[in-house]
Amino acid sequence: MLVLRQKILEKILREALNAVDPENAVKKFVKRHGNTLRVGHREYNLHDFGRIFVIGAGKATAPMAYALENILDYRLTWGAIVVKYGYSMDLDKIEAFEAGHPIPDQNGLTGTNKIIAHLNNLQQMDLVLCAFSGGGSALFVSPIEGINLEDKQSTTDVLLKVGAPIEAVNAVRKHLSRVKGGRLAKHLQPAHVVTLLLSDVVGDRLDVIASGPTVPDPTTYTDCFRILREYNAWNFLPISVRKVFEEGVANMIPETPKPGDLLFDKVYNIIVANNRIALEAAQDCASSHGYKPVIITSRLQGEAREVAKVIGAIIEEVRSGKGVINPPACVLFGGETTVTIKGSGKGGRNQELALALSIHLKDLPDWSGFVVGTDGTDGPTDAAGAWIDSNTWKMALQHGLDPHAYLSNNDSYTFFEQLNSLVKTGPTRTNVMDIVCVLVH
Repeated sequence: MLVLRQKILEKILREALNAVDPENAVKKFVKRHGNTLRVGHREYNLHDFGRIFVIGAGKATAPMAYALENILDYRLTWGAIVVKYGYSMDLDKIEAFEAGHPIPDQNGLTGTNKIIAHLNNLQQMDLVLCAFSGGGSALFVSPIEGINLEDKQSTTDVLLKVGAPIEAVNAVRKHLSRVKGGRLAKHLQPAHVVTLLLSDVVGDRLDVIASGPTVPDPTTYTDCFRILREYNAWNFLPISVRKVFEEGVANMIPETPKPGDLLFDKVYNIIVANNRIALEAAQDCASSHGYKPVIITSRLQGEAREVAKVIGAIIEEVRSGKGVINPPACVLFGGETTVTIKGSGKGGRNQELALALSIHLKDLPDWSGFVVGTDGTDGPTDAAGAWIDSNTWKMALQHGLDPHAYLSNNDSYTFFEQLNSLVKTGPTRTNVMDIVCVLVH
């Protein structure tokens, strides 16, 4: 029975990932018939455009670019993208730079600056198609005057270590960038711009996905100053970065472009895939295998080990027959948690959530599940997440492992590695946050 459930879980995960395949997502929303290019509900007559470019950045951007390359065919003039190491693929006219994530590196800077330089003479009847996905904030990097790459690296590292949520991290990164927070739209003037987005943020906020390169930015330097103080990050930042925010608060340097700015009149932003689509595919797959599925939320947020307590409480209610649905059930959650690192171990938010959930449900029988990042990587590890079930606690004790100690040390990867319970998908080339799936009998 356990083997059968494992196979069902594997199929649920596979179907969820297939549903948000970036290439298929782009083809669903972008179609070309002769010289008519239809993007969502908008149409563009390609006869009206002299040159057409494809640019972008993110973990899922390579297959998005591949789809656009095939759709545009000979009409494509030039293109370049920046993707995470190992996430590239063979492209014809589009150059791919592989770079560092989640900490930006020199390759990301080189790729981004080449894109900006190549598009510095755009004309009014040029068309630029942008493909951005999760990871774009780190990969699409070009610091503003006064700070360098090392400053950006240090700032990102500090924010991640203090457990700041992605919205807060991106607000700060926007104000240190030449291309984030709507500033790319300035570089692309006066061309027409279409931006395709694969959402990896809670609520699908356009200004947060990849830090909104072509989207008006509602955040301010004052917001960033508050964020850095709230998460106790200010004193750990480079002096040059603190100087930028002090000058920004004092209105000594320009803000990011805001809603209502005319530069966005020729920009069209559209989401082509998100976490909800993945959850609905998982729901359909579970139903086909005899489970009563329920999607609790696609907006999961909070400290991973605390979120695990809430998920655990819901699973316990379902198992008792007094929950939102009765067994046999498939309970689904989506979103993105955070981890405040206090130990010296190795892991990621999904593995930590999985470990905390297995501890919380250690006395509950007859359940199994997974906690997985859809991008195929969880934190600085080669795992996407972990498989867990009602035997995880018992197996740990049999191996002489103390789950509480591993959780305390943020060492979830080592814990699940010893139980042979890591989920290793390899690069999925998609990124729509995380999925928690629990089968309850």
